[in-house]
Amino acid sequence: MTAFSPLAIGPHTVRPPVVLAPMAGITNAPFRTLCREFSGGKGLFVSEMITTRALVERNEKTMQLIHFDETETPRSIQLYGVDPVTVGKAVRMIVDEDLADHIDLNFGCPVPKVTRKGGGSALPYKRPLLRAILNEAVSNAGDLPVTMKMRKGIDDDHITFLDAGRIAVEEGVTAIALHGRTAAQHYGGTADWDAIARLKEHVPEIPVLGNGDIWSADDALRMMRETGCDGVVVGRGCLGRPWLFGDLVAAFEGSGKAATPTLREVADVMVRHAKLLGEWIGDESRGVIDFRKHVAWYLKGFAVGSEMRKRLAVTSSLDELRAQLSELDLDQAWPVGADGPRGRTSGNNRVVLPDGWLKDPYDCSAVSADAELDTSGG
Repeated sequence: MTAFSPLAIGPHTVRPPVVLAPMAGITNAPFRTLCREFSGGKGLFVSEMITTRALVERNEKTMQLIHFDETETPRSIQLYGVDPVTVGKAVRMIVDEDLADHIDLNFGCPVPKVTRKGGGSALPYKRPLLRAILNEAVSNAGDLPVTMKMRKGIDDDHITFLDAGRIAVEEGVTAIALHGRTAAQHYGGTADWDAIARLKEHVPEIPVLGNGDIWSADDALRMMRETGCDGVVVGRGCLGRPWLFGDLVAAFEGSGKAATPTLREVADVMVRHAKLLGEWIGDESRGVIDFRKHVAWYLKGFAVGSEMRKRLAVTSSLDELRAQLSELDLDQAWPVGADGPRGRTSGNNRVVLPDGWLKDPYDCSAVSADAELDTSGG
């Protein structure tokens, strides 16, 4: 087996070099807790997207989203912003109030509410704006490492990742994660791992992390061997499967096989996940309701009838969730094929952009502070 070096994110050593991707509405404190428990505390687990405007304005929901369990270290926040000044203020607030140990910047989100404002995966096309945001973030971060996550570009005719990577190095970014898809692809098709290899060759000065189509620990090892990347970022592969991080640790350390939990074991994790959400939100019912989105992911591949799936999708208490799960054939073995793709698979979408966005990559007049989103997460 190939030996892989730990990942250095500023002063933080990430061993093995595995990162939980920020996912809106998913990677809140309860889900990070589950993933971290299965990994034995190894790896890096990033918060869901925090908008810089909402943070600076101390939006109530946002202040809850930046809550970290006392056992989380390093504390990792992903920020989204399109206005350099606001991004700088948010980073300075994080430093001054000791809110996190690592800041990641979102330049990869492909959803319309983000790209229509010129944010997420649309933003790197405007090279001067990207540079200004990175400069403000790094110059206000003090000793905190700043990383960024991005896509290949807007579409096949507007590829940005190599230019963006060079700008990141010049502005002092600590590491870059690349999702091997364009914004237009969303989550469809196959991730372009060759692009990850090209970025690694293009910016050898800093670590490059690969993201896209990591459904198993073997996929993570293969990506690192094939691309030469310094670490992997895992997103959809762990939906309804937080134990994937245990698989990843075992694989990178050269021991153990992939977890194959029975439905009984999966049901126990489901209840714990819902319970953690209720404790985090401060209301059991709201926690169980928030958990509903995870039900189909956890049950993927198991023989669970459509009627029962519908019932589980409308539960509103832990007792109700436990009672309905107890009606299942809990002795079912882990299904063949359940390790494969999960989550969103849509692709070939038209990217919603501000008017005239693609006319000139150096004209940033279409972006103003008004383009900032005022809410965080999903």
